[in-house]
Amino acid sequence: MNLSPHGRFIRKGLTGRPAASAALGAPDRPEARPAMVRREAFPPVPPPKLRKLSAPFLDLVEHGRNVTGTEAGSFEVGARRYAIPRFSFCGPEGSVPKKRIGLFALIHGDEPAGAYALLRLLRTLVDHPVLAAGYDVACYPVCNPTGYEDDTRPNRAGIDLNREFWRGSGQPEVRILERELSTRDFDGIIALHADDTSDGLYGYAHGRVIDEGLLVPALRASERVLPRNRGPVIDGFTAPDGIIRDCFAGVLAPPPDRKPRPFEIIFETPAAARLEQQVKAATVALETILTAYRGFIAYAANL
Repeated sequence: MNLSPHGRFIRKGLTGRPAASAALGAPDRPEARPAMVRREAFPPVPPPKLRKLSAPFLDLVEHGRNVTGTEAGSFEVGARRYAIPRFSFCGPEGSVPKKRIGLFALIHGDEPAGAYALLRLLRTLVDHPVLAAGYDVACYPVCNPTGYEDDTRPNRAGIDLNREFWRGSGQPEVRILERELSTRDFDGIIALHADDTSDGLYGYAHGRVIDEGLLVPALRASERVLPRNRGPVIDGFTAPDGIIRDCFAGVLAPPPDRKPRPFEIIFETPAAARLEQQVKAATVALETILTAYRGFIAYAANL
């Protein structure tokens, strides 16, 4: 059994309810006072759509080696409470101190491929832990639970969360994730998205050499599954070989004053492609980035 950092069994929640009832969103108790952001064990009795998505992650926590799960925070919308979960995999020790990697999905609620890619990655790491040697990997598969429940890009308040980071946002999802980004000292961050205007894979490298050095092999490996978007302009930005070196303001990112700066990659699949293809391409990209970053670490250690 795995405990949350608060000492609670992730599979049972506060009241010892059965495992099937623990997940990402639940009706609030009548006596509970409204609170914008909470940190607790998973609330019980979630909506069916969120329960279905969370169940295989919770099964990994129950049965998978080295997988732990807890709630990064929760918030209320009307009479219902929603959670943003965190599932972590602790890889074997490497030759250098462990690096912390944060993986984020479903920032836009209508882009489920990223969540399923994180599930597939965790399953792969359970079966082949050496792939995570030298890493602590934290997965946030549902960053926008109300958007996922409603099948909408924004959250239920109609806000595009991926334009809100580090801009004084009042959105509870953003506040929870900003706290995670501030306190967990990630060495690398990868956000998974799906673009309904793109006919192929592409990514954002933010104009940094290390980001591009990781994105290039990820695109090369994943285009064995789906084609790359090689158009000269993507999302309004110049994009040579599917690599964008600029970015929108307010996207999920490390704190602006964080030094040294973690690597930051946004990986985009074409939303019109079959879900299974998107999941496979994103999983291949994640595995490739983990392998390539280990090479960067080894090279730096030998300088």
